[in-house]
Amino acid sequence: MQVSSSERGLVRLFAVDLPGDEIENFRSAKINSDGELAEWPLDDALGFSFLDEDFIELFDVIDLEDLGLTGYMVEGLGIAQKDVDEDAARLAAQKGWILVVLSAAFGGVAQTLTPKAPLRWIGTYKEDGAPVHFELLPDASAKGPGPGPTGGETPPALSSNPHMTLLLALVALPFVALVLGVLLFWIL
Repeated sequence: MQVSSSERGLVRLFAVDLPGDEIENFRSAKINSDGELAEWPLDDALGFSFLDEDFIELFDVIDLEDLGLTGYMVEGLGIAQKDVDEDAARLAAQKGWILVVLSAAFGGVAQTLTPKAPLRWIGTYKEDGAPVHFELLPDASAKGPGPGPTGGETPPALSSNPHMTLLLALVALPFVALVLGVLLFWIL
């Protein structure tokens, strides 16, 4: 399976053919004493070169209760209903553990996935994006200067923005420490 560096909005679905008591070991990466990845069964099974764990899900279908896998795909993952309907019988038949891998999990890193047991590829689906509508801009907003000294609202003062205040304080802190250090050096 090819993952391009520009891939967006795809959802890869895999069945995980393992008993429930082996899932935690499959999901967890083991780090050695040097802080490096020693073993990760999920990596071995999916064959990725980069994966952000924040954009994968591993769950038992039974946890979806009344929603079911097809409902979760539409309501939870944003897959178009028509795409799910095409595979509805196969998706409804899925039992056990499911691995969901979103495009964002690859962090824009082009790579080739080489899934193998215990993973079994179910399908790749596209998130249903909102349709784009283009409308003409009203004439009044397209003419003349924008907000500022010649009209409209003025931007808020720098001191009213807590983020800018914090940024200025962080930038000024090293200078204050330097001045205090020099003063203490001359006093002592």
